[in-house]
Amino acid sequence: MKRWQKSLLDNYGTPTIELVSGKGSVVTDSVGNTYLDFLAGIATNVLGHAHPAIVKAVSKQVATLGHVSNFYAHPNVLELAEKLQKMTGDKNARVFFCNSGAEANEAALKLSRKTGKYRIVATKESFHGRTMGALSLTGQPSKREPFKPLIKGIKHVPFGDSAAMKRAITKKTAMVIVEPIMGEAGVIVPPADYLKNLRTYCDAAGVLLVFDCVQTGMGRTGDWFGYEYSGVKPDVITLAKGLGGGLPLGAMIALGSASKLFAAGDHGSTFGGNPVATAAALAVITSIEKEKILTHVDDVSDFLLAELALIPGVTEVRGAGLLIGLTLDKPMAKAVTKRCQELGALINAPGESIIRIAPALNVSLRQAQKFIGIFSQAMKETN
Repeated sequence: MKRWQKSLLDNYGTPTIELVSGKGSVVTDSVGNTYLDFLAGIATNVLGHAHPAIVKAVSKQVATLGHVSNFYAHPNVLELAEKLQKMTGDKNARVFFCNSGAEANEAALKLSRKTGKYRIVATKESFHGRTMGALSLTGQPSKREPFKPLIKGIKHVPFGDSAAMKRAITKKTAMVIVEPIMGEAGVIVPPADYLKNLRTYCDAAGVLLVFDCVQTGMGRTGDWFGYEYSGVKPDVITLAKGLGGGLPLGAMIALGSASKLFAAGDHGSTFGGNPVATAAALAVITSIEKEKILTHVDDVSDFLLAELALIPGVTEVRGAGLLIGLTLDKPMAKAVTKRCQELGALINAPGESIIRIAPALNVSLRQAQKFIGIFSQAMKETN
């Protein structure tokens, strides 16, 4: 803690533990304590820690070709772009690679400017990143206020409110950006017809519909992107977190006519699509398919959703797949999170009464059962 405070900026505060190793869904700190990792790097380590396929792919690639910039092509970036294109079901889809979710959303924002319009509709309490453009899209006042003035022309409406969105969209709107499920706000699931309604409104006004799948993507919800249940397709998908399986990698995927908006020189990234990060992503996708992990996600999700709902003090359980949010009956989420850590499980409290759980997609049922025991004890001792 002293070393952290003497050498790092205070934007994160000071962590209470130092992690030094991990295997699967278990991590170990610098004094030998082990923890069930039910946050997975904030929904990022989709295959847990030190997954053999990722270790092999990254080790082989870094010993072969580490970095080339985007002046040149390399096999991994071509193969990964083709895989993502196929996953969208749109042969016209085109991919831009970057390093994070914020960068992917910055790219989407810039893409929308190529329509000749600049007005944007986003949602209240949403989270799209902390760079100035992405922060302008983010609908959380506590994060926005210290850095105003932000980009103009962005209107925020309540998430899940189709009528409010319909009123906000006009022919002057360049894009609408929403999360299929709001992650940082506490895993908020919209009404079943919400995304379908947005597709209808955007089509009528000639507006780009952007789905921020940074947190819901890469199998997190049991589907590849997290919007598939709606039966609609967006014009743009943004990805990061689980895409690199723990390595920094983001992507903006433009579908249909949106794929033709960027011209040479319009945008770029020195490290985007790096050979090592894309090697990791290819290993992630291949492993998810080979190990039938999406089916496993559904099975573990069903268990966790049912068991968490039975714990005294939990008033609501929501989410999809292994992106789960809980509402507690008292503002004690931070205390529960702290007690879980002391008992050997890592989770997150995005609000005073809200808990977020996002373990690796290959977490075992036995580990899920152990977590329920730890969380139940933490709730009992804190309540």
